Amino acid sequence: GQNPLFPRILGHEAGGVVESVGKGVIDVQPGDHVLPIFTGECKECPHCLSEASNMCDLLRINTERGGMLHDGHTRFSKDGKPIYHFLGTSTFSKYTVVHVGQVAKINPEAPLDKVCVLSCEMSTGFGATVNVAKPKKGGFVAVFGLGAVGLAAAEGARVCEASRIIGIDLNPNRFEEAKKFGCTEFVNPKDHNKPVQE
Repeated sequence: GQNPLFPRILGHEAGGVVESVGKGVIDVQPGDHVLPIFTGECKECPHCLSEASNMCDLLRINTERGGMLHDGHTRFSKDGKPIYHFLGTSTFSKYTVVHVGQVAKINPEAPLDKVCVLSCEMSTGFGATVNVAKPKKGGFVAVFGLGAVGLAAAEGARVCEASRIIGIDLNPNRFEEAKKFGCTEFVNPKDHNKPVQE
């Protein structure tokens, strides 16, 4: 953010079990399995009511916010001193406190240590491809970076039936795994003396 706020508990991706809920919360209850989401949904603003956007007026990404929305106060402290929230999720902690609009209820049989990537990596890469780029059937797609988000983007291109999915990464050890997500060919920029796009 423009005004860094420290100390704070970082982290934006996780899976967990609801321990307790605040007054008026009806969407989740103790025992529910959830994924925290840093781009939450109030379910009432024009963005939440639109299929074209997920940039909620209330819960959109805000790196500057260090407390809870309704009172601005943090729920974390050490030795009586505040420790601030991060992206409304603060997942690098055994316990966290989030706005109800920043959790998505999931099937309790889903293994939390595996589905946690759905709270960011998978939804970000896949969603960017399927919902934003929207490649046409038979089209060409280039994915820059074959980490978790890039692999999810490649999977989105595969689902959209792109005919060529070009994986671009400096680490050729990622190429074999990327085939499982739909990449059809690969480019390592280190192997060329021209810009990759050429």
